[in-house]
Amino acid sequence: MKNKTSLKDIANAVGVSITLVSYVLNGKGEKNRVSKNTAKKIIDVAKKLNYYPNLSARSLVTNKTRTIGLIVADIANPFFGSLARFIEDAAFSKDYTVIFCSSDENVNKFDRILNFLTTRQVDGFIIAAPEGSGDFIKKLERLKIPMVLIDRYFKELKTNFVGIDNFQSSLLATNHLINNNCKKIGTILYLSKLDHYGDRYDGYVEALNRAGLMNKIELVKRINYGNLNREMALAIKELISLNVDAIYFHTNILAQEGLKQMIILDKNILHKIKVVAFDQNPAFNFLDTFVPYVLQPVAEMANQALTILCDQIDEGKDFKLFKTCLQTELITKSADQFDI
Repeated sequence: MKNKTSLKDIANAVGVSITLVSYVLNGKGEKNRVSKNTAKKIIDVAKKLNYYPNLSARSLVTNKTRTIGLIVADIANPFFGSLARFIEDAAFSKDYTVIFCSSDENVNKFDRILNFLTTRQVDGFIIAAPEGSGDFIKKLERLKIPMVLIDRYFKELKTNFVGIDNFQSSLLATNHLINNNCKKIGTILYLSKLDHYGDRYDGYVEALNRAGLMNKIELVKRINYGNLNREMALAIKELISLNVDAIYFHTNILAQEGLKQMIILDKNILHKIKVVAFDQNPAFNFLDTFVPYVLQPVAEMANQALTILCDQIDEGKDFKLFKTCLQTELITKSADQFDI
């Protein structure tokens, strides 16, 4: 096998010093007064000789690997999949590579992922943290590793955060049902202590209170993440037996499974019971009835999170923490349904 091209090979071919080649290939040619003509020759020869930089050696010099760890609950979830795609695009534009991981809402798996990525010396993290992971986030803080929490937050932690106003978004979703003359509104959410899910529930309750509607505990169904299918089937049957006229699903995955269970019971049920979902899901496009949903500004969330993280990586200890809370939109017309 042919040996890899080195800086010395390029320097010999062009007739310049190794230092000069290093300046140009690391983007520091102009700063070090390397002429444009010489820089072009170096770049052309590097391409001709199929030169690839030694990233390990570069990281020893710069103390950076140009990699970012992204940890979400489940990359297969349409919300997190879209978020990951936007983060990857934003990172690429800043010459960063993203390593994607899913915690599956499992705190032990999350810990293993953190340890793995930390030993790989990623420059920073963007994290949608699972329940019970607060201590692991604190560990990153103690290690002074740059990070941004996205979508989920912990009230007791002082960290960078980019997300939405879940309370107001949930209030908006529930009010949509109330404004459509719904009086008995069931709701389905995860059995979780994560703060953002609590905010969504509080928004639902507040909307009912403002409308003078009773918040009946039997209309609130909490689903275990690891037993979604069976518990959803039971929850839907119970809500229908209580004669609800609407159901509010707190995530797109809950909505996807809930709608499936509803249609199994009655293929015309969406003409009888109104629904609203938090986040869009491509599966909604296959229904003959439009499903209103809360639209999160995913692209803006991704761009802001990546910008904040890169700024923290560059500024180090002088960086000031940022908390960004973005607004959502309720989509109620089928014309706004995205193509797949």
